[in-house]
Amino acid sequence: MKTTKPNPKRVIHDKFITEMQRQEEFVLFSGTTNTTLAKNVAAKLRTRLGSIEVSRFSDGEIRVELGTSVRGKDVFIIQSFSAPVNDSLMEAILIADAAKRSSAKTITMVAPLYPYSRQDRRPGYSRVPISARVVAEMFEGVGVDHMITVDLHATQIQGFFSIPVDNISASQLFCADVWSRWIDNNPIIVSPDVGGVARARALAKQLNNIDLAIIDKRRPRANVSEVMNIIGDVKGKTCIVVDDMVDTAGTLGKAADALIDVGGAAHVVAYASHGVLSGKASDNIAKSKLDELVVTDTVPLSTQILSTGKVRQISVAGIVAETISRISHSQSVSEILDA
Repeated sequence: MKTTKPNPKRVIHDKFITEMQRQEEFVLFSGTTNTTLAKNVAAKLRTRLGSIEVSRFSDGEIRVELGTSVRGKDVFIIQSFSAPVNDSLMEAILIADAAKRSSAKTITMVAPLYPYSRQDRRPGYSRVPISARVVAEMFEGVGVDHMITVDLHATQIQGFFSIPVDNISASQLFCADVWSRWIDNNPIIVSPDVGGVARARALAKQLNNIDLAIIDKRRPRANVSEVMNIIGDVKGKTCIVVDDMVDTAGTLGKAADALIDVGGAAHVVAYASHGVLSGKASDNIAKSKLDELVVTDTVPLSTQILSTGKVRQISVAGIVAETISRISHSQSVSEILDA
């Protein structure tokens, strides 16, 4: 099959952030959950993180104090809402409130992993909250003016806000990685379920419309193991499974096994924006027939996960930094969103 390398103009370049643009008109703060990502973003913006002290009282209450003046400045707060989610959420809320009360001009919450994003609807007549909406109201309630997210679990969450939400994507990073590593190994993009077809199709299109397959998961009846049917021909191919989030990796491991054992795939590689990887994730990954799982650094990885030897991390620091730079200088972010 004749292939053409993706247009390099669609790949984010660090050179976008020039010395001319490096004006100290904004202050960048980091919460405590993902300081490595925050430091990398700051480095790409050629700035330093603002001084902040986060401490706890003996009963667990969080105390926040900003050590850098924010009066009249645009404030960006980077916080990945990984475990412990409730602590990281409260911490971010307090940082935003501190900035608001310190006369910040604007406050932008950079939430690479949006909290409670899997609770975005009220199924049937269940007596449950729409937790993603509650979180949105909390952010707005403390004066957040703008949200930056990465690959929301459900794009309709943007509608829970009355403020601007820029939901950037890691797809261009995945596209470049697949192109450099797997394009010559007969690849096929695989959606792990029917709901993820749009995401998988978008990546397949970026890779010059390579083939697409879908895993149809069904449970015949209660207390019967889930059956995975494969829609599409994956025999002898390298399956690129694309998802927004991997938590325990149980379903992903079963999907990899089915693609090889039932579909006859040669290799299975998975790409996910958010490697939550909690619970028995390390065991599920290690025992599966998955060749590799590639995740971004929206969530820091534990040594236990890295010890599996099957998980690799790529950084979204570049696209996050460019988004912050564009917003700070009142420039369009559509080039990032459309990439």
